[in-house]
Order: sequence, then structure tokens, then C-alpha cells
Amino acid sequence: MPKHGKKYQDAEKLIEKGKFYEPKEAFELVKQTGTAKFDETVEVAIKLGVDPRHADQQVRGTVVLPHGTGKTVKVLVFAKGEKVVEAEKAGADYVGAEDLIEKIQGGWLDFDVAIATPDMMGVVGKLGRVLGPRGLMPNPKAGTVTFDVGRAVQESKAGRIEYRVDKAGTIHAPLGKISFEAEKLYENFDALLGALIKAKPAASKGQYIRQIYVAATMGPGIPISPQKAVNK
Repeated sequence: MPKHGKKYQDAEKLIEKGKFYEPKEAFELVKQTGTAKFDETVEVAIKLGVDPRHADQQVRGTVVLPHGTGKTVKVLVFAKGEKVVEAEKAGADYVGAEDLIEKIQGGWLDFDVAIATPDMMGVVGKLGRVLGPRGLMPNPKAGTVTFDVGRAVQESKAGRIEYRVDKAGTIHAPLGKISFEAEKLYENFDALLGALIKAKPAASKGQYIRQIYVAATMGPGIPISPQKAVNK
């Protein structure tokens, strides 16, 4: 295993071993561990008390982070007719139908979110093998298959993120940039945590929020107390 560099080791020394931090304290600390020359992303990993192998214990949805992710999001919309105008007015970067499908089939993927009206899904389905593995395929559960394209575009631009439990029962999500104020990172985290609690499957038994770690892209993980995060 390669050893971490001196900056990482110095950042690691700031974290008290065996301590589980209060959320606000953790976000003050994570800002001290961002040592890269670029504006690192602050990410959270939340281990849930679910078994994703069972369909009734899947956790998936979207949440609009109040302070966004700090990333400029390029939004593509598959639509026709009046919905084209609605998408453009809302700020979509690319709007079209078969023309965009052909472009994507040709290898073009210069966008971060794809939205489609329900009547377009018959043809958009052709892109499943291309967009699916990249997490770009429009999906009703993610709010990206909708006739309300204006709202979907605005929310995507404003910082709407999709969360989905992985095979290990963990949610991974960005919370913003290291340049954000600690309070804004905390408020984004609190919005995500609230959404996850609302999305708790009825089949989930025992402790639901089991582990929480927050880290900058190049920094060490900081453990947050699940009890203090939930019972604030």
C-alpha cells in the first residue's frame, strides 16, 4: 500500500483518534484538512441500516442542496414543441430530440444532467447502454423524466443531487467545495440527511443512520456521530 504524503499525514493529525464529532465541528475541521492546490470537493459517506439486495430496502431519491455543490452544471433536455421553449427559458444548456440522440450516439457527452419529457422516453431509451453506466439516463425516481422541465432544469442548476444506496448500503454524495463556509457545508449536509431519513424504508430495522464520514477530495475521513447528527 502506498504511503500518504506529508500534507495528508499532517491533516490526519488534526483528527482526534476514537472521537466522533458533532456535525458543525466536523465541517470546521474538514476545511482545515483541504490542502490541495485546487478547490476540493467535500464529500460525505453515510452507512445505512438497509440490505440493498432486497427491493423493499432500496434508498434512492433527489434533494436540492440549499447552497448548491459549487459546480457549474450543464443540463441537457430531450423535448419537443412548447417544452423546448420552457427548457430554454429555465436555462438548459442543450435542448433537442433526435438530433441530440444522434450526437450522443456519436460519442458526445458534454453534459452533467439529462432530463426528458415522458413522451420522449421511447426514443431516449436507445441511449440506455451509453447513459446508464454513467448515471446520466433520465429516470422518474430521480425527477429527470417529467413534463415540468422548467422546474427540473432550475433545480439541477441550483444544486439538486441524486442519492442512491450502493451494494454496501452506503450513500456517497458531494456537499460543496472546501472554499464554502463551514455553516453552508453543514446546511447542505443537514438537507441531505433529512431527505435520507424521510426515505427510510419501512423494512429497515434497528439503527438506520449507522456511520457518517466527511472528507475533502484529498483529505482523511472525519467521523461524525450519527446520534448527534440525527438528534440535533
